[in-house]
Amino acid sequence: MTKTIFLFLFLFPLYVSFSQNIKGSIVNDTGQRLSNVNIYLDGTKTGTVSGEDGSFMLELPAHTGGNLVFQKEQYETYSISSSQVLNRTLKVVLNKTNEIEEIEIIPYTEEAYKNFITYFLDNFIGYDRENVKIKNQRSLKFAYDKKNNTLKVKAPKTLLIENKNLGYEIEYNLISFSADFGSQMVNYTGTSFFRETKENQKVKLNRLNAYDGSLLHFFRSIYNNTIPDDRFIVNHIVKIPNPQYPTDEELKTLKNFLEMAKVTSILNAPEDILDISRRKNTHKPYALAVTKTLIPDSDYVKRPGGKVLFSFKDMLQVNYQKYFYELKGKEFVKTEKPVLLSSFLHPEGEIFEISKDGNITTPDLLITEGDFSKNKIENMLPLDYQPGD
Repeated sequence: MTKTIFLFLFLFPLYVSFSQNIKGSIVNDTGQRLSNVNIYLDGTKTGTVSGEDGSFMLELPAHTGGNLVFQKEQYETYSISSSQVLNRTLKVVLNKTNEIEEIEIIPYTEEAYKNFITYFLDNFIGYDRENVKIKNQRSLKFAYDKKNNTLKVKAPKTLLIENKNLGYEIEYNLISFSADFGSQMVNYTGTSFFRETKENQKVKLNRLNAYDGSLLHFFRSIYNNTIPDDRFIVNHIVKIPNPQYPTDEELKTLKNFLEMAKVTSILNAPEDILDISRRKNTHKPYALAVTKTLIPDSDYVKRPGGKVLFSFKDMLQVNYQKYFYELKGKEFVKTEKPVLLSSFLHPEGEIFEISKDGNITTPDLLITEGDFSKNKIENMLPLDYQPGD
C-alpha cells in the first residue's frame, strides 16, 4: 500500500518585499491551526517554529537555495524548494500520518535490531560512539531480508543526534536507509536541522578539519570556480571489467547451487562451485583505470544562465592533499605533512545543480566511494557553515 501525502500551498504575492523571507500559517486537514511545527532550511542552522496560532516567519540569508522542510511528530513531513516560496505568504496544510502500520512482507523485528545496530551506526553515524550519539536510538526499526541479503531501517520519530566534537545537536528526519550486503552498497536519505550546543576553539578546530577536503568543500570549490586554487585534483576514470570476477552465468550457477544446498543439505561443494565463490568474495566486478589526469572543470561543469551544473558520463577521481590543523595558542596552524585523500564520484550522466553553499539537487543519486564516503554524520556540517565558525 502506498501512502499519499497531500499539502496545499496558497501563495499570495507580497507587493513590497525588502528582505528574503518566508511567512505564513500552518493548519491540519480539518483547518485546526498547528503550533510547534518545525520549519527549517534542510541541512542548515536556519529554522523556526510555528506559534500557537500556527503562524511563522523565517528570514533567509541572501542567495539561499535548498529545500524548506515542515516537520511535526505524527504528521507527514513535507519539503519544497525554497526558491518557489521566497517572499511569499503561505498557507500550509499538513496531514496526519496513518497510524495503521502497513503490512510488511519483511517484518521489522527486535532480532534484526540487535544483529545490525552496530552496522547501522558505523555506516550512518561513524565510529565515535562516545562523542556522537543518537539520543532516541531505540526508536529505530530494523528489517532484514535473508533471501536477498538486504537491510532496511526506518525511524518513526525524528532522530536526535548529539555531536559533542562539532558542537551540534541535529534533528535528523531519516526518510530511508537501505543496505545491500551483496553489492556492499549503502544508501540513506533524510532532512536535517542543526542547533549549535557549544562553541570554543577546540570545537572550531574540529569543524575546520571536518570541512577541509570534504565533499562540501569540493562542491563549493566547483561553484566558486576555484578547483586548482583549493588544491583539488580531478581525474577521468573508467570501469574495466575484471576478468577474475565470475561471469553472470557463473554467478547464476552459484546461486542455483546454494538454493539447492539449502533444500538437500549438501555438505561438500564441487571444486568449480568453490572456485566461483572464492573469486566472487576476493575480487571486485570491475577495475578502475585513469584515462586522463588533471582534467579541467569544463569537462564536468556547465554554467548556463548563472546556474552551475555538475555532470559526467563516467567516473571522477578527486584527490586532495589534506593538511590537518592544530591548535597552537589561539591560532589554527597546519601540520607540515599532508595526508592524501582519494575519492570517486559516479554521476553516471545525472545532472546535479550546485548551490553557493555547496548543496546539490538529488544528492541520493550521486554515488561516492573512498574518502568522501567516510563523511558520515559524525563529520557532517551545516550548509551555512563557514571556515572559522
